[in-house]
Amino acid sequence: MAENPFAQFSLEKAIDLRWTLRDIQARRLKMSPVSDEDLRTLTGLGLVDVRDEGLVLTPAGIAVLNRE
Repeated sequence: MAENPFAQFSLEKAIDLRWTLRDIQARRLKMSPVSDEDLRTLTGLGLVDVRDEGLVLTPAGIAVLNRE
């Protein structure tokens, strides 16, 4: 099993980042905009890419959400 990318964060922050990934995947960004800090964190971890069409999950980001 791959290492948890959120291990360095508090439980509350890790849950928040996971929900942010879900919001990006479901394209709920108008209702739940991503904070600049969370965007920097998720792009820094390689879980999200910023593209012309908006924010998209990387394969690593999808893998994090598929882990339960």
